[in-house]
Amino acid sequence: MAQVSVIIPTYNRKSVLERALDSVVRQTYTEWELMVLDDGSDDGTEEFFEQWRRKQSPALDLRYLRTHNCGVSQARNRAARETSAPWLAFLDSDDEWLPGKLERQMALSAGYSLIHGEEIWIRGGVRVNPMKKHRKGGGRLFARAVELCCISPSTVLLKRTLFEDLGGFRADFPVCEDYELWLRITARHEVGFVSEPVIVKYGGHEDQLSRNYPAMDYLRVRALRPFLAGVDLGLSSEERQLVAATIVVKCDILLRGYDKHKRFDHSAQVEAWRAEALCGMPPV
Repeated sequence: MAQVSVIIPTYNRKSVLERALDSVVRQTYTEWELMVLDDGSDDGTEEFFEQWRRKQSPALDLRYLRTHNCGVSQARNRAARETSAPWLAFLDSDDEWLPGKLERQMALSAGYSLIHGEEIWIRGGVRVNPMKKHRKGGGRLFARAVELCCISPSTVLLKRTLFEDLGGFRADFPVCEDYELWLRITARHEVGFVSEPVIVKYGGHEDQLSRNYPAMDYLRVRALRPFLAGVDLGLSSEERQLVAATIVVKCDILLRGYDKHKRFDHSAQVEAWRAEALCGMPPV
């Protein structure tokens, strides 16, 4: 019986999907099932997947499900509902796992509900070194998760019961959905970490979702606001202060951007959020 449900959401990425699929098949840990969730591709992805599947061992559990432009959050959530293994592993269709990814993470699964790992970055076809602020780690990660999205979805191994208890990814977040979910998890749970690279993460291409959302800090502030009080979540006073300070900084960035580009659709709301956060900050 499969212990890991591998979920690959994809949309018009036939050109790179094979790399992701092959990286799953090459895993040294073999107790997995695979679900590709195609969110309405029109580039021949379905035909490509069927051709690829026919080349694989018939013993492998390789499934394909088609939806229509529901977005990456709902795609991952739908695929999770259609699978059954006790652990979930997400893989973006433009990334690739290294062969020992699942084996190294399953070795830590007795102690954690979420395990991630180090990554190799490729930007525009060139390997780049991440900045110090992007350094990965484990343990109590909430403060790091407030400051930036410190966990990459393609590195994650996540216990299904935790994912279901939290309701999965929020469908009203077209981007930053991972940032929002990691906040909810790291507020209550310590995180396991594999210090060796477990994936190759590719960036710099034109169809990245983030390119279509220049004001992503608006969604990040939405994700942070529930943690302003933080008492019921067990957050420390320092963590609550960090949440408030981060909201103020991000609101300032948004307001300057609205003023520069003369787009004020959310300016009143952002002003209110900024004032709310300032009230939540203890005096210096």
